[in-house]
Amino acid sequence: MDFAYSARTENLRGQVRGFLDQHIVPRLGQWQREVAAGAFPVSFMEDLKALARSEGLWNLFLPSLGADEPGQGLSNLEYAPLAEIMGRVSWASEVFNCNAPDTGNMELLHMFASDEQRERWLNPLLNGEIRSAFAMTEPDVASSDASNIQTLIRREGGEYVINGRKWFITNASHPECAFLIVMGKTDPDGEPRRQQSMVIVPFDTPGVELVRNIPVMHHLAPEGHSELIFRDVRVPVGNLLGAEGDGFMMAQARLGPGRVHHCMRAIGMAELALELMVERALERKTFGRYLHQHGSVSEWIARSRMEIEQARLLVLKTAWMIDNVGAKGARKEIAMIKAVVPSMLNGVVDRAMQVFGAMGLTPDTPLADLWISSRCLRIADGPDEVHLRSIARLEIAEGQERRGSGSDYLTPPEVLRAR
Repeated sequence: MDFAYSARTENLRGQVRGFLDQHIVPRLGQWQREVAAGAFPVSFMEDLKALARSEGLWNLFLPSLGADEPGQGLSNLEYAPLAEIMGRVSWASEVFNCNAPDTGNMELLHMFASDEQRERWLNPLLNGEIRSAFAMTEPDVASSDASNIQTLIRREGGEYVINGRKWFITNASHPECAFLIVMGKTDPDGEPRRQQSMVIVPFDTPGVELVRNIPVMHHLAPEGHSELIFRDVRVPVGNLLGAEGDGFMMAQARLGPGRVHHCMRAIGMAELALELMVERALERKTFGRYLHQHGSVSEWIARSRMEIEQARLLVLKTAWMIDNVGAKGARKEIAMIKAVVPSMLNGVVDRAMQVFGAMGLTPDTPLADLWISSRCLRIADGPDEVHLRSIARLEIAEGQERRGSGSDYLTPPEVLRAR
């Protein structure tokens, strides 16, 4: 495995970081003011998107892009360090048309959409003309187990009729959200992993009700982590994505690369928190000494650096594996990064907040927002415990295959008796 960045990736890293520093960071204050005033999308987003696209910094995440489609067609390993840079600002990914959940939806449509679906939904997404949402999780069941999902998708003649309730649906409150990919059950009595299907639902379809934009830890995201109700929502059967019963498989295909994206953005957040921690430790004194001269603070800095580097290497390995053996072959690594990275980010941000003291709790730094993100990531895309369970099951299965090979390392009974 070679994780060295190629010349192409290094060039793009410089471009993305330069764009971030020149065009995005100077607008942080304006973004906050406009959103606080209820202006969303912000006034300058379309201009930034047009500029990024003109510089070739567009759709960086999708390896399977065709020659006639806009974007770079980078591998997961090539895209990972770019996602890290974007992670330094929560809304930066949208500028480059690399924002979730649109990225995952574009991947799904790219793999499974019909020609008509590609023309109506995928192409506008690739061009950054519309936004979308992915409606899977539900409030009344543990949605980390997709077999629990209760939303029903029933066929009646040439239509599907959808009834159910969804929540924590990112992007659903975005004014430009044009459609939802809804996951529900078309065969409730079938084999557990063949019950679910996915259907494309235009947001303005009668029966789709936006109930609320749910605050997360008292933080309200303008694009929304929203609750939706579907009451006798009717769409043509041509809106079925893939085939009936393919929903579980498609969800797994969607989540693999997406978790790499989330984790690399989280590493970018951790890098920012560490930079702020070091700067604060260099300029603030307590008891006659700079903060970095206190043993506990210097240890926090060292541990943060080590943890970030370890997490990054694991994510790059995972990206390499997805590129080379596919998401299924990398399922253990995907689960590992999902469990490792959010906890790492939480620890680094917590230390940075402690170094900043009272200021670290205020909107004067991005640390409070980073801390909220870190805590949410331990549940988003499945709670840590689900991933730990998956890792353990895979380890145990591998152990059963090689069972007995470790006995050669045990001390023979006669040696023990002789002692």
